[in-house]
Amino acid sequence: MSAGFDPETGLGPRLRLAREERQLSVRELARRIGCSASLVSQIERGVSVPSVGVLYSLATELDTSLDHLLFGADPSRRPGPVIEPAAREPEPGPCIVQRAGGRNIIDLASGVRWERLTPGADAMTDFLEVIYSPGGHSTDERRPLRHDGHEYGLVISGTLQANVGFESYELGPGDSIAFDSATPHEYLNKTGEPVHAIWVVVHSEPGRA
Repeated sequence: MSAGFDPETGLGPRLRLAREERQLSVRELARRIGCSASLVSQIERGVSVPSVGVLYSLATELDTSLDHLLFGADPSRRPGPVIEPAAREPEPGPCIVQRAGGRNIIDLASGVRWERLTPGADAMTDFLEVIYSPGGHSTDERRPLRHDGHEYGLVISGTLQANVGFESYELGPGDSIAFDSATPHEYLNKTGEPVHAIWVVVHSEPGRA
């Protein structure tokens, strides 16, 4: 099981807490994001995993960050400069390297895996390696995603179909894409081989991740 979906410490308990802090019932939250109440309940109990689309919808509706829901990061934390007083011995700095074997990995519904490439939480940027299994797509519901920020993607291997607005693009190795994330979009792997891509989303609102 991916770390973010541990039924005791993962997404489920944090989702429930965020929902209760906003005084929303399971049914009302489900209504607002356009899914069934049973799906929200299953996610909170750790017996189901959301698609990319549902995950973004939950974070947006609850006004929190993906990093907070998935990894428990402070949803308002932003990276900032660290200034050491001149009279003190410098302390060890924060870790700036993410080793390949130590990534936080999230297996989402619909055949998508996210591997976080930052060594710590970043409330304003998602920096990910995204893997689409054969037949994988960004949302079970096949409804285009929309969220804040700007999106940048680079396909490393495989062929990914990107539907952005009214246009459809076939992206192969070395192809990249950049657009406003408020534009409706979805991704599909229609091939029999996995797609590996590097994805960055720079959010425009405090609290998103």
